[in-house]
Order: sequence, then C-alpha cells, then structure tokens
Amino acid sequence: MLLLLLLSVAPVVTACEPTAMSEAAVMEPPRAGAFLESSCGVGDSAASLDDVIVDAENESSEEESPGEREEESNTQDEVNSTKTTKVSADQTSNTQTVKALRPNSLSVPAAGEPGLWTSQGDAIVKLRMGDSGLAAETPLTVNQMFTSAVERFGDYTALSWKDGEQKKSLNYREYYQTCRTAAKSFLKLGLQRYHGVGILGFNSAEWFISDIGAILAGGFAVGIYTTNSPEACQYVAENCKANIIVVENHKQLEKILQVEDKLPHLKAIIQYKDALKEKRPNLYSWAEFMELGRDEPDAPLDAIISSQKPNQCCTLIYTSGTTGQPKGVMLSHDNLTWTALSTSRHVCLTDATQRQEEVVSYLPLSHIAAQMVDIWVTMKVGGATHFAQPDALKGSLVNTLKEVRPTAFMGVPRVWEKMQEKMKSLGAKSSTVRRKLAAWAKDVGLQTNLTKMNQSEAAGRTPLSYHLAKKLVFKRVRKALGLDRCSRCYTGAAPITKDTLEFFLSLDIPLYELYGMSESTGPHTISLPDAFKLTSCGKEIPGCKTKLHNPDEEGNGEICFWGRHVFMGYLNMPDKTEEALDAEGWLHSGDLGKHDQNGYLFITGRIKELIITAGGENIPPVPIEDAVKEAVPLISNAMLIGDKKKFLSMLLTIKSQVNAETGDPEDELTPESIEICRKLGSNATRVSEIAGGRDRAVQTAIQDGINRVNKDATSNAQRIQKWIVLDRDFSVTGGELGPTMKLKRPVVAKMYKEQIENFYKELSTPTTPDNPLPPK
Repeated sequence: MLLLLLLSVAPVVTACEPTAMSEAAVMEPPRAGAFLESSCGVGDSAASLDDVIVDAENESSEEESPGEREEESNTQDEVNSTKTTKVSADQTSNTQTVKALRPNSLSVPAAGEPGLWTSQGDAIVKLRMGDSGLAAETPLTVNQMFTSAVERFGDYTALSWKDGEQKKSLNYREYYQTCRTAAKSFLKLGLQRYHGVGILGFNSAEWFISDIGAILAGGFAVGIYTTNSPEACQYVAENCKANIIVVENHKQLEKILQVEDKLPHLKAIIQYKDALKEKRPNLYSWAEFMELGRDEPDAPLDAIISSQKPNQCCTLIYTSGTTGQPKGVMLSHDNLTWTALSTSRHVCLTDATQRQEEVVSYLPLSHIAAQMVDIWVTMKVGGATHFAQPDALKGSLVNTLKEVRPTAFMGVPRVWEKMQEKMKSLGAKSSTVRRKLAAWAKDVGLQTNLTKMNQSEAAGRTPLSYHLAKKLVFKRVRKALGLDRCSRCYTGAAPITKDTLEFFLSLDIPLYELYGMSESTGPHTISLPDAFKLTSCGKEIPGCKTKLHNPDEEGNGEICFWGRHVFMGYLNMPDKTEEALDAEGWLHSGDLGKHDQNGYLFITGRIKELIITAGGENIPPVPIEDAVKEAVPLISNAMLIGDKKKFLSMLLTIKSQVNAETGDPEDELTPESIEICRKLGSNATRVSEIAGGRDRAVQTAIQDGINRVNKDATSNAQRIQKWIVLDRDFSVTGGELGPTMKLKRPVVAKMYKEQIENFYKELSTPTTPDNPLPPK
C-alpha cells in the first residue's frame, strides 16, 4: 500500500491573511541567520502520453508523511503522561548509535513559562517566530485561515467528487458552514476539549469535514490508517482519548466494534458511507450525525472557537513505527496554517481569483503530507480538491487524473515506479518505428533537461529537436497521464531511484523531490522548476533553517530542522520528545544529508540504518540497494545485510503481481518481469520458479548485475558477497514495508533470520564479488 506527500502548483504567490492573533501566543526572539526567501520562477509546462493506466494496486491508500520519520528504537519506553524529566545540559542520548551525533536533550522550561515543546495535549508552546519575512507572519488559528478563505473565495469550488456518475461539489462558503454544523454535532455528542475524533476511511468530503469540524469544536483531529488492525485502532483511539470515531463503511466499523468495550472515552461512532447494516446505540449514519447539529445555537461553538490559540494543539498524526507503538505527533494551529502559507509561497501557487489550483486527493490522509496538500495548502489559495475513487491505487487513478487534469500532482515513489513500469511495458509492444521515435525523443528530453538543470539561466535556448519531440511525443504522454495542465509533479515520503527520476525527466516530466516528516508538519525542503537538481530534495521552504549536526569529512551530518513547522511534541511522551529535540529546540530527523556548493540538500542515509561491519566500516545501505535494483530490473526490493558481519550480503525479491483486494504479493510475475525473463532465456512465469536459485538464467543475470555494482564499490568492504532471492515480495500487509513503502529493516531481519544466518555459516569469508550464494 502506499501513501503520501503532495504539493500544488502554478506561477504567482498568494496574498497574506488578515491578522487576528491571540495575545496568548508566545513569540520567541528572532534566531540568528537569514531566512530563505524563494523566488517564483515559471517552469516549462511541457507534454502528455499515450495509453497509460496506472496499475498501482500495490500501493494502498495507506501511508507515511512526506519523508515521515519512522520509530526505529527496538524497545518502547513506558512514559508517564504528566512526568517531564529535567535533563542536564551535558547529558547525552542513551541510544548508543546516536550518542556521538546528538547534542544535549531539551531542557525543561521554567515553571509557568511556555517552552518550545510539550507532551501535554492541553498545553501551549512558544512559537519559533522570526523578526522578518514569513517567519514573522502573524500566527493564525485554523478558523481564522478558513474564514479568510471564505471571504476571498466563497463562491469558488472547494471540494468535488463523484457519487456514482453524478458530480457533486461544495464551494468555500458551503464547506465552512458544513464544518461548523459537524462541529456542533460533535459537541452535542459529547466531544470534550482536547479529546480525539478518530477518522478511519478513504479520502472524502466527509473526511475533511470531520477533521475540520473536530478542530473547530476544540478536539483533536486524528486520522487512522485504513489498514490498521482492530488492536492498532484501539491503541490510537485510547491514546488520544477519542470521544468519537468516524468510519467509512461497515468493514471499518467492525474493527471499532471489536474493541469498543476497551475504549472508555468513546461516546459515539459515525459511518459516512453506505447504509447502516444494523441499529446500535450511539451509532449514526452521516445524515443522522449532521442533523444533530443543524439547529443547535452558534454561541457555544463560537465561544470555543474564540478561545483557541495558534500555539495550541489541534491535530495528531500517528507515526507508523517500524517497532513499538506509534507516537502521536502534536501539531498546533500555527503549525498547519503557517506551513500552508510558507509552502504555497515557495512553490508559487496562484490565488483562485487569478487561476484556481486543482489537486487530486488520493494519498492517505492519516499522514500530514496528504493533509497539508489536500486540505491546508489548497485552502490557503482557494484551490479545488477533487476526490479520487477508493480503488485509485488499484488502477482507477489515471481515469481521475484525466477527468480533473490537476495543476499539480504528488506521488510517492512507488506510484511513479508503477507508471514507469506500465509505460515501458506498453512501449515494448509498440511498432519498431514508434519505439525508435520514443527513444529519440527521450534522449532529446533527457539531455535538454539536464542542460537546463546544470546551466540554469544559460540554458534559456532550447534546441529545435526538443520542440519537435515535445510536439510529437511529450505532449501526448502528458495527456495520456492526465498531466497536461500539471506544471509541477512531486515525489516524496520515501527514496526514489535515479533511474525513475531520469525516466520521467526524459519524457519532459521533471519530478520535484520533497523532504520532511510528520514532526515538521510535512515539507521542510522542496525542489522548484528553477531550483532543481537530480536526486536533491531542494532547499528549505521560506522561514525555515537546516543545520547538519556533526558532519564528517565529506560533509555528511544529521539533518536538523528549525522553523514554525516544527511540532509541539509527542502526546504523553516527554522522553521521546526530548530525544527528537535538542536543548536549543532543533528537530533532529535521524536522516543523514549534505549540502552541495549551491545549498541543495541531498539525503545520504539514515543514522539507524547505517551498517557498521565487523571491520568498523560505516556503509549506508540505500545507495547500494538502489544500484542493484537499477542494474537488475527484475528486482523489486533489496535489503543489504552486514551489520557487525565480516562481509555484505543481500536479500532480494522479484517483481510480482499484487492482489487487488488484499494488497498481498502473489506468485505470478508481472508482465514486465516475464518479458525480461524471456530476454534472459528463462521461461519463468512465477516467483517460485526463480526463488532460491531455481532458474539458472535469472541467477546468472542477477549475479552479472551485482558484479557491475561491485565494480563501482568504493572499497572491498562495500561489495556484495552473497545474496538470495526470496519466495515472495515485500509488502505492507506482510509487515516488511511501512505505509509509504519504506523498508522495515528490523522486521525483515527477524522474518528472514535463518536465511541471513546461512550467509555467514561458512568458515571462510569470500574474497571476490563472484560468489553467488548456492541454492538453499
């Protein structure tokens, strides 16, 4: 399954909101250093495609935030919700891996004085205000930003969707009033201040209305993964003290009913799609729910809204940890409204009064990435959000894209990879003439765009061949994908290979990388058309800063964030909050990165993913894994092994079909994989015919690819000595991947412990890269 981070687009900037700041919001003195202000360059809008269908059934609508950080500690601490431990200035983290890299833990503020962080849901924090630029903009609550949007864009379409074949929509004025009605209904059902409203379902108008209605009513909006088990739903609902849970359909309702008796705070359940299959106490259809608040007086709700402050929590994002229980990331009103402002300025969105931005909502709203783009950034500029069908990631997304023709589109790497695979498969079936035309156009597109990227202003003139390729190929490609109006296409939430980036660049569709995490309210850096480097995730959004902590001789250090997008803390987890924030309030990402001479940020690894061999060499696994996948197109997932070992080994999986209903990988190979096998002289049609070295032709091809990767290794220690093809691909449902398709290394290591131990059973250590693992 898949999931998330997206950003809208177009030329021009949006106007600032009216003021109206609550005097209770505490400002911090300006920080040293200038804040980045971005310029709005107009990108070259370019092309469209042929007959392409996005067959991304493997990405369910579940998952992580733009670069969302996963919880990777191997033990889960029991934390008292009211206890905060004061840490001395010289105390270091108790995690050995990070010990040398992380500065002192965050010190506790003086009694009565708000600090930069809290672990209590009803507390306020000091905002990281600047003295100029966007960092100094007046803080706003969600209600203030929304009412400003209504004043400016009241009659413009805010939300639209298809109900069967019928198109429906709400304009901004209707949208706001509906959210107020929902808020009054929540209050009538007994929603208490600082208690959660869980939302469990696919993207819809009801999802947005529940989210904003919960915030207006003084509760916490809490998205829950639609793939969560009943027990996982129970944890989130209990942790946020959910008074109300909104579910999409009977399937999701059943999960809550299974754990209902274990949720002491739960007062009501609302089902927003399909008719209720049975009547139960405190169970409401959407229509019944909305009717509850329709005639309720405005005064109680207005009193709650007027008491809200920008530096109070209004939303909880639960991290999808690789181990242990998820952490509730507390985001304030200012986190949401300010990040929406800075992001919209950075990517140069247009106000609806000039040209309305349009986005498609399909990535999981349990992540801040999708929320930030689909709800908050779009609201900031009066854009229109169109809802995809629930089976978007099983094949229908391309149809929605063709209907909506969005002005910006965000896909996690697996979405782009699926598009790439489908286009390659279709291209292989084309006539010789069309294949040659496509190859010529792609070569022209790649060289022209690389020249533009590297020479910037000097590349103002484009060759005649590019204009011809654009007319003959690129425009048709974009049109077939529904991206003919899309001036920016984004990728984020997980690493993307250089091969995929170059593939789309060759089609004149540059993919702009984003980087951030739940704890930074989504984006921290974003690439732009006029500030774009292949494999870089760009530069900071305005008003934010980056520092690299403890850089090595090559400039690689832990990436740390500063800005008003930095979260308030983890709900009821002071210890975990202190691990994430240092004594000065910088957010430590756990990611390793470096800047080039022009200030572009490149992600080079993750601290807790670093492999430290028995010989003491530090090896980041992702670049080697990506190189293997690029060298051997059959490979779907690769996991490098070698921590505390004498040499490196690797677990490999083959690209296979995915069950459209369950998301489970199947034994049957994808059409692309079958084509590759035929070219290799293999008749394999199933993974079981290849796994464990059963197919000699495929075995030889994989070894040849690994040999090529090994030739480029910077040292003998970085060469892959042994490998094995596993019986099935990794998946979210299988537990090997997180919601955004990130590899859960500790989980995989445990699942395939026997295979890994077999790598290292021999007494002699291989000394050449030409040693494939014998079939087991």
